Amino acid sequence: MRNKLTILGSGSSLGVPRIDGNFGKCNPKNKKNYRTRCCAHLRFNEFNILIDTSPDLRFQLLKNKIKDVNTVLYTHAHADQTHGINDLRAFYIKYRKRLNIYADTSTRKQLMSSFGYCFKNKPGYPGILKMNSLKKKHIFNSQNGKLLIEPIMTQHGYIKAASYLINKKIFYGSDVSKIYSKDLKKLKNLNIFIIDCLRYEYHPSHYNLNDVLNLIKIIKPKKTILTNLHSSVDYSKLKNILPKNVIPAYDGMKILFN
Repeated sequence: MRNKLTILGSGSSLGVPRIDGNFGKCNPKNKKNYRTRCCAHLRFNEFNILIDTSPDLRFQLLKNKIKDVNTVLYTHAHADQTHGINDLRAFYIKYRKRLNIYADTSTRKQLMSSFGYCFKNKPGYPGILKMNSLKKKHIFNSQNGKLLIEPIMTQHGYIKAASYLINKKIFYGSDVSKIYSKDLKKLKNLNIFIIDCLRYEYHPSHYNLNDVLNLIKIIKPKKTILTNLHSSVDYSKLKNILPKNVIPAYDGMKILFN
């Protein structure tokens, strides 16, 4: 069984279409324009790791036939990355033990404040999750290899958000407006660069297309995948103007790796 990263959701905070049915400039006839909120699932041997718990998590896991989650890594505490947390109850019921959650200090505080019931035992309602601090390196060992995940703190508008470097070859940064110069050297030999590209125009909290194309010239990844796509960005129209090694993400996109 190959190791696999699945982009569960590739859309921005309101998804495409919005809840009122508005597709923006996206063609509703193209299935790749149907976007749920950003979230990813990483399968490495017996490990099943989520990056964020989007509000669409239940739908995303069912659609992709993912039946196991052991660990969750959070990027930040915004609603579009966290509000599916309650659906993790299914895995507590399945395993009869708490799932490990990893987050930076700010995100931990906000999760504990908003979703304290997930972490604290109450009569008849046991805590389903165990909160842990993000480490400089997370190592998952199995008989068939080792998975290394390194959090890289990036700027996301007025806050910090964690992006993740996987086995030094895959970068996942769904909500990013700046990667610091000191971290760019870690990204020089990437096979896959998955990066926030909200829209064509400037946005204070997200990279736009020109930002990403300039960044690609610096780090030179083998392939770049653009995620967190707004309803103003049509899949086919974007794909047609991109360099050959740059492609838009879509919900359910699967990336195999060693």
